[in-house]
Amino acid sequence: RVLSKDRKWWAALVGCGCRGSSRKGLLSKRRHPKSLVALRLFAIFAFATCGGYSGGLRLSVDCANKSESDLNIDIAFAYPFRLHQVNFDAPTCEGKRREKLSLIGDFSSSAEFFVTIAVFAFLYSLAATVVYIFFQNKYRENNRGPLIDFIVTVVFSFLWLVGSSAWAKGLSDVKIATDPDEVLLLMSACKQQSNKCLPVRSPVMSSLNTSVVFGFLNFILWAGNIWFVFKETGWHSSGQRHPPDTMEKQSSSYNQGGYNQDSYGPAGGYNQPGSYGQVGDYGQPQSYGQSGPTSFANQI
Repeated sequence: RVLSKDRKWWAALVGCGCRGSSRKGLLSKRRHPKSLVALRLFAIFAFATCGGYSGGLRLSVDCANKSESDLNIDIAFAYPFRLHQVNFDAPTCEGKRREKLSLIGDFSSSAEFFVTIAVFAFLYSLAATVVYIFFQNKYRENNRGPLIDFIVTVVFSFLWLVGSSAWAKGLSDVKIATDPDEVLLLMSACKQQSNKCLPVRSPVMSSLNTSVVFGFLNFILWAGNIWFVFKETGWHSSGQRHPPDTMEKQSSSYNQGGYNQDSYGPAGGYNQPGSYGQVGDYGQPQSYGQSGPTSFANQI
């Protein structure tokens, strides 16, 4: 049978290389190299949008004494988001003295974990593509290739789910820690009502939001590939085997020679030729070929 149109795009995306069987008209679903290309591309997008991020914000502090003001306080940060190491100077509005501050939080663990998963997923899909195209016989030898592929696919699906969820939470915390209004609260000059502290520019987080989306898309792709990789393992083929037809075994029990009626002749099985050479009263020899239990001569 042929896949419906609304399923063709999903089959091609998650890895169903559908090939029609000329004998039975069935579809043999195998993970196609094109699906591995999709896995590589989505992995690249995931770690590129996260690992290559750099952003910043700008603040202004207008002191009561204008000569002490600083209207352009730039704070830059980037991956891996160790914000506690991001330092900046801010006026105190108390003479020429300035204070050295830093952002709050360290969100490197979730970000680095997410990027590490993306890099290893890209490398594995690249290696799997080479093996799938050039070493197909080695891949299917002793069923070890599909089995290893199945286990790795399950592991990466789980890692993508955990990594994407952790990075989504980490990104939420990064947004809070780099919110200009939150950063202004760290400055002592902004605690005095005579000074005016305002945010000038907020950080742009669109690429980081995209990285989270690609993370969950990678989870969906890898999870969708589990079924198609499982179909290539020996576990799936062994599960489809049916026991032999027991009716064939019973056919021999009814073929035991039957009831051969030839052994019972019309004479009831008593074929005793009665040939009697008795001489009658008329001097004629009499021969009787009767079939029966006894033969009786006419005695006069």
